[in-house]
Amino acid sequence: MEKMRMESPDIAAQNIDKVAELFPSCITEALDEEHSTPDHKVYKKVVNFDMLRQILSGDVLEGDEAYEFSWVGKKAAVIETYKRIRKTLRPIPEASVSWDTTQNIYIEGDNLEVLKLLQESYLGSIRVIYIDPPYNTGNDFLYRDDFSQTLQSYEEETGVFDEDDLRLYRNTNANGRFHSDWCSMMYSRLSLARNLLTDDGAIFVSIDEHELSDLLSMMNEIFGEENFIDAIVWDKKASAKGVPPRNMMVNVHEYIVAYSKNGTFRFIGERRTAESGGFKNPDNDPRGPWRMSNIKSTTKPIEEAFTIVDPNTGKEYTNTWAFSRESLEQMIKEDRILWKETLPKQKEFLYEMTNENMAIKSNWGVFDAQSTTVFLKNLIPQVHFDNPKPINLMKYLISVAMRDGDTVLDFFSGSGTTAHAVMQINAEDNGNRKFIMVQIPEPCDEKTEAYKAGFKSICDIGEERIRRVGKQIKEESPLTTGSLDTGFRVFRVDESNMNDVYYFAGEYKQDMLSMLESNVKSDRTDLDLLFGCLLDWGLPLSMPYTSEQIEGCTVHTYNDGDLIACFDENIPDSVIKEIAKRQPLRAVFRDSSFDGSPAKINVGEIFKMLAPDTRVKVI
Repeated sequence: MEKMRMESPDIAAQNIDKVAELFPSCITEALDEEHSTPDHKVYKKVVNFDMLRQILSGDVLEGDEAYEFSWVGKKAAVIETYKRIRKTLRPIPEASVSWDTTQNIYIEGDNLEVLKLLQESYLGSIRVIYIDPPYNTGNDFLYRDDFSQTLQSYEEETGVFDEDDLRLYRNTNANGRFHSDWCSMMYSRLSLARNLLTDDGAIFVSIDEHELSDLLSMMNEIFGEENFIDAIVWDKKASAKGVPPRNMMVNVHEYIVAYSKNGTFRFIGERRTAESGGFKNPDNDPRGPWRMSNIKSTTKPIEEAFTIVDPNTGKEYTNTWAFSRESLEQMIKEDRILWKETLPKQKEFLYEMTNENMAIKSNWGVFDAQSTTVFLKNLIPQVHFDNPKPINLMKYLISVAMRDGDTVLDFFSGSGTTAHAVMQINAEDNGNRKFIMVQIPEPCDEKTEAYKAGFKSICDIGEERIRRVGKQIKEESPLTTGSLDTGFRVFRVDESNMNDVYYFAGEYKQDMLSMLESNVKSDRTDLDLLFGCLLDWGLPLSMPYTSEQIEGCTVHTYNDGDLIACFDENIPDSVIKEIAKRQPLRAVFRDSSFDGSPAKINVGEIFKMLAPDTRVKVI
């Protein structure tokens, strides 16, 4: 019976397999030091780059002179991107809202680890990614990805650490690798994020002038320069207040850098309104607001010109027209022509264009954060939010970029503005957009009112904001939000559900194995195991599931049979047969659920007979 992997996918190995499909002669073997022992050598597939260069000799760049974007630590960042981790996402129902029914996700943890864990469950399924990473202003905390560094050397180097010791450090201007450290942090996360986008998806990254050029260079490498959409500009101030002593210029704008996955992303566009489209009704036309539009053609040859007549004055107008003679005569009958002195125009009515969205500009105008700051202060009085993204800015981005049913991923979610905006937009248009928020549990200062009020980390603040906003939205719009999803499932990154013997059974001697009661850690629940299996099998985390008792055994059914699991000990054949009769796509059990190999063989035979298409695995 096949054993589940219970670790993040080996992306490097997958890439080697892709090379092997194209160039099998370039694949060789090398010693796998991680899994080898003095008594047992293990080998792994690797790429023979000399052979690959020979095959691709016409395209290989030789020497040091090549156009590329590089920095100190780039190679280490690339390696870090593809390192496997033995971690999992543990469900936290008690911190969640509408756990059983919601399709929204909130994950507490290092976003690099989260992105690795989501690689199979959300591969190619996220249409919009928005992130607001640290701007690298000299005071921002960055993620530290070298977890092998000792605590002592880390403290000596940075002087700043959090409760996890090695997760965050302040990247000051005095750091000799100021820009390099920021680039290394971003590179691996952006590389993994690209894998999650749909083919017609796009990523939006907020940034200011400090790292704009480096971000563009990095995005060009990861997403391709041809997939650059724009560096959108938005103003954080309406006017230039104060007199800067240095150069008499006040910086009032920031950027949202946008790239598509493969060039096919298309904005939804801006909904057309009377105000945005320039529609008015100065003559009180019963058909409603209208605007003038040309009817003269600028492309047709002069020989296609013909004459139309103003029925009120008899005046003739001869020209090349954008419409046929029949169409223009109908428009005249419907009183849609404005008979100007030199050139007639037509009335375009707003009611006829309600299904046509307008193209958007690359300058999005002013979005003052002050109103958001005031709103949040009233929402959670004990918390001070530093520079929150304006909620109207995020609402605008979501309204012009996301289709109904799309999911947005924000893996620097901070105070939860993206989730807030998704719920608000859904309430306004009865939509069903979904969110996945990821945030490292950066601890709150113990001296702050937020900490004293029970908010131990920024995750506590973000989750509480989403709870209160969701409740407020439903209270304010009860008639239109009956089916509105304002819930979210909370997960937390943690060490693997499995004891080390699960991965390194070959390194344990027989007398040691008797000391290990289980390959599953003692503090893990069925729910922990279930969602660990979902990640391993590549299923999304937001689907409905139920659990039931069958002959004293707890049986979990996920998404109406995508997966059925039972983690009890000594599962009787009758329960196995009942699960098999339901013919799930996948079934999973604990290895210890069966008493030896004969019992496992019997389970396999039951499924072959009753559910031959079901894939069965054990943990």
